[in-house]
Amino acid sequence: MPYLAENEVSLMSYDVPKMINDQGGQIRIFMPRYGNINERRHQLHEVIRLSGMNLVVNDLDMPLIIKVASIPKERIQVYFIDNDEYFKRKATFTDEEGILYPDNDERAIFFAKGVVETVKKLNWVPDIIHVHGWMAAMLPIYMKHYYKDEALFANTKIVTSVYSQSFEGNLDIEMINKVKFDNIPLEVISHLETPNYENIIKASIMHSDALIIASDNLSPSLTKFIETSGKPFLPFAPKDKFAELYTNFYKSELL
Repeated sequence: MPYLAENEVSLMSYDVPKMINDQGGQIRIFMPRYGNINERRHQLHEVIRLSGMNLVVNDLDMPLIIKVASIPKERIQVYFIDNDEYFKRKATFTDEEGILYPDNDERAIFFAKGVVETVKKLNWVPDIIHVHGWMAAMLPIYMKHYYKDEALFANTKIVTSVYSQSFEGNLDIEMINKVKFDNIPLEVISHLETPNYENIIKASIMHSDALIIASDNLSPSLTKFIETSGKPFLPFAPKDKFAELYTNFYKSELL
């Protein structure tokens, strides 16, 4: 919010950074520049000094465009990861028939790389990267392998919020090979052999430093996977309690 329709993920990916911002922390939000975001109304503009590099996805060079906007009244900057091939279409994840876009897997890979490359160009060292939603689920995997030698992120911790908001069916069955193309070992991404929602989230969980159960109605299988992962995790917190619990969780488990 306010760039996408209200749902659990879009609300929390605004509320959590706002909470840290209100406490005097320094935050930046990164999201895909989906084609249904009205650039004129929200006053997005391209950041030329950050744009212009190409990211390789499955052996193809894809230009990275960075746009930025400020959330009114909040002094919060939002960076939009853009590419005409992946994000120009006028919806988020599915076409007008409700069918998943066939390249959603590549969009997720592009987004993960785009976020990290932008943070590198900003020369900004985040203490915590907090991942919301399955489109961002490749970020922990790429941070732990593809970018593992980046000195900038030596002390950065990754928190993943796990939501029940999912999708039906599978992403491209070749997804695992596209991730493997980036020299990520097959054994650590075996869940992606069947790239459905739960398996993508499980792969993300395995590469996170800490986890938050962000939906009250999370599936029993994902809940059990989190509880038995050996990672620090925070059980579901209702809206009126999340601020204090999230803050304490950040401090006790990560900083």
